[in-house]
Amino acid sequence: MEPLVLAEDLGAVRRLTLNRPDKLNALDRDLMLALLDALDGAATDPGVHVVVLRGAGRAFCSGYDLAADADAGVLDEDGWRAVLVEDTRRMLRVFDHPKPIVASVHGYCLAGGVDLMLATDLCVAADDAVFGYVDVRFGSGVVSMFLPWVVGARAAKELLLTGADRVPATEAHRIGLVNRVVPRADLDDATLELATAIARNEPFVVQTTKRAVNASWERAGFREALADNTEFDVLIETANLPQRETFRRITLERGLKAAIAWRDGERA
Repeated sequence: MEPLVLAEDLGAVRRLTLNRPDKLNALDRDLMLALLDALDGAATDPGVHVVVLRGAGRAFCSGYDLAADADAGVLDEDGWRAVLVEDTRRMLRVFDHPKPIVASVHGYCLAGGVDLMLATDLCVAADDAVFGYVDVRFGSGVVSMFLPWVVGARAAKELLLTGADRVPATEAHRIGLVNRVVPRADLDDATLELATAIARNEPFVVQTTKRAVNASWERAGFREALADNTEFDVLIETANLPQRETFRRITLERGLKAAIAWRDGERA
C-alpha cells in the first residue's frame, strides 16, 4: 500500500503529494495526520528550505471526507466542539510551519481543500483549477475561517453564502485567493521555479520574515476569530436541519454521489 503522502526532494525543495486520488484527496483523519507527520519531517530537516504541497490524480483536495463524517453519526454540542477544535488545530499546524509552503493546485480545490490551501503561504494554480466553498449547500459551517483574512470580508461572504463550487482559477486570482495561474502542463515547473527562488535566500531570514507577516494577522485577532468561528460552527452543526439529516442519511445508505444528486435536485 502506498503512503498517504508522498515525499521527494528537489534540491532544497521538498515536494509533498496528497496520495488519496480515488477520493480526490478528501481529508480524513489518516490523511491529515500523514500530512502533518511529513511537514514535521520537513521542519526538522536542515536541507529543506521550502515545501511544495500538491495532490495526486484529478484534484488537489476536494475537502473533508463527507462519507467519513456521516459514518461518525450524530454528535452533541460537546462532541462537535471537540471535532472542530481538533480540525482547526491541525490546519493551524500547517499555517504555523516554520518554512514556507507553496500550494500547487489543479482540478478541484473545495471547502476543506481551500482551507488547506489557505493555510499555506503561496499558491500557484493551474488553469483547470476550480475553487469553492460548498459547506452551506451541505448544511454545514466552515471549519477553519481563513478565507476573509486572505480575500477580505465581501469576497469571502459571496463565496461562502452562495456555496459557489465552480470558481475558475482566473477569478480566484482576481480576488487574491491564489498568487499565479499557469497552464496545467506548466504547473509543476512553475511551482518549483517559485519555490526554488525562495529557497535560494537565507533560510533564517526567510523563516523570520514569514513569522513577521503572519504576526500581522495575530495582532489583528486571527486566532480569536478562529475560536469564535468554532462556536458558530457548533451552532450550525447542532441545529435541527431536516435537509442536512436527509443528506447524511442518503450518504450513509447510498453513497455521497447519490446524496449530492438529491441535494442538487432539491435546489433545482
